[in-house]
Amino acid sequence: MKSSTDSSYLKCLAWSSVLFVFVIPLGTATAEVLEVGAHTVDVTPPIGIPMWGYGDRHDDLSTGVMDPLQANALVLAVGKSKLAIVGLDIGRAPTRQSMAKIRQIIKEKSGIEHCFIVGSHTHHGPCLELGKVAGPAGEYVRSLEEKIAQAIVEADKKKVPASMGVASIDVEMNRNRHTKIEPKPVDRELGILRFDDLEGKPIAIAVNYAAHPTSIDSRKLLYSADYPGFLKKHVRETLHCECLFLQGAAGDLSTDRRGNDYRAFGKLLGEKVVELAATIQAEAPPRASISIREEDFQFENPRVNHQNPVIRFAFDQAFFPDLVSFYVEEYAQGIRPHLTVALINGEVGLVGASGEFFCSHSIRLKQRSRLPHTFFLGYCNDYQQYFPTIESAAEGGYGADAMVSPAPIGAGEYIINRGLFHLYNMQNKFRFGLLD
Repeated sequence: MKSSTDSSYLKCLAWSSVLFVFVIPLGTATAEVLEVGAHTVDVTPPIGIPMWGYGDRHDDLSTGVMDPLQANALVLAVGKSKLAIVGLDIGRAPTRQSMAKIRQIIKEKSGIEHCFIVGSHTHHGPCLELGKVAGPAGEYVRSLEEKIAQAIVEADKKKVPASMGVASIDVEMNRNRHTKIEPKPVDRELGILRFDDLEGKPIAIAVNYAAHPTSIDSRKLLYSADYPGFLKKHVRETLHCECLFLQGAAGDLSTDRRGNDYRAFGKLLGEKVVELAATIQAEAPPRASISIREEDFQFENPRVNHQNPVIRFAFDQAFFPDLVSFYVEEYAQGIRPHLTVALINGEVGLVGASGEFFCSHSIRLKQRSRLPHTFFLGYCNDYQQYFPTIESAAEGGYGADAMVSPAPIGAGEYIINRGLFHLYNMQNKFRFGLLD
């Protein structure tokens, strides 16, 4: 779709989104007991698979392992309503096709229909876009689907009645890597969800922070979870419970390591998590509830035409043909991000989107949600590349230009507004009532 004015462009954008909207409602559970289970599986790939995250590697194969990659799963249940949350030491969430397979398995084996599967965005993990390619890369993708589903199913089996607590503080360990305009926005909120059994023993800590895990030289073709792996390691060893890292809106945010390597940085951030967890008095919610909405979008007017032979050639040179072929096929029907929104106990909002959102999206969402705690989860349930803010797109630069941000300008704001709508609607805030 094309337009000659800003107003007609915005109408075009909204129409392409609303027309293809798909919402899965789940009524608020009425049971009063929250049950929680957690489980971790190793998802380290075999050596010899193309690595993800840096274009200058092209299709260079991994040569070893610096530290293992994990899928850390958490299942929350209130009566028959269940929600799975997975922190994944991979650069992106599983593809659309892989997500469908995972959803099928966990529904059949555990009755779980809704999930947040969040990639940490480490740039030292495997390329997941090669699931249809014959050989080790495709075989790994299929095994990863099974392992993520296994982590969720096992976490569901471990559920026990639980208490819950939430806390957040600002931690100045990240920086805006994109804009040159002051003041630079930075979302420095470190938020955690703490789950204990009814005897006070920790079950799991879920950590939400926003900073690119790009701490290791791209020339090292070795698997690593980067700093989130060492954050989790410290929390697990100190509190003797599972730990999930849930990456935030890190599209324009990097770590501020100040001389620390990724291991020391992760441990330091882990120490902040442990300190914050100690301030939480977890309580069994008197009337636990889980409400969930999921929504698909389809933006038909991408900023770059991947079918154009000249553009296709440029992408092939910058990355490698098998990877580019995946995105040419993926975007043949437009940019199709996914949104998942959950409201827990009427007080904690989780908003997950399948791309690299800029931090101002998250900051504004939290300000506008009017909830005690709102967590934004990026790289969640598929991956549709960057979603810069409108002002960032106007400024340009990496992450905001069309080559890595094919979604129409304003798509990020539209998706965030839909997330906000769902949070309010699940609380019955609209005076005359609304249907999705």
